[in-house]
Amino acid sequence: MVRIIGYKQREKEDGNPFFILELQGGVEMSLSKETGQYYATTKKAFVTSTFDEPTCKALIGSEMPGSIQRKEVEPYSYVVKETGEELVLTHRWLFVPKSEEETKQEEAIDQLMEDTSVFSQNGVSQLAEQAV
Repeated sequence: MVRIIGYKQREKEDGNPFFILELQGGVEMSLSKETGQYYATTKKAFVTSTFDEPTCKALIGSEMPGSIQRKEVEPYSYVVKETGEELVLTHRWLFVPKSEEETKQEEAIDQLMEDTSVFSQNGVSQLAEQAV
């Protein structure tokens, strides 16, 4: 799942405004190459929308099924706002919606896991008992 955490206004080539939604994935643990210590982080991505500003505001906090994934692209320049350092990147973070079929499969697994009566209550498989 990803969460809508904000929005930004942009302009089309013809000067008309539109809004993009800022998405954030779940918390992930990453290992620092410099310190060797783990740190918590999240992936972020932006998606264009057809929404007006009040709708974008109302959507903040909403969750959508999907994930944020890395995609390799042609090299492009990026300037780090805080330091002014210019980097050449070869990837972007993109939102990838979860398919309806994947969502149904996960719901079926969740439903099965909720019904604990199908599992052995004594830790011994009934099939194993019958074989003895």
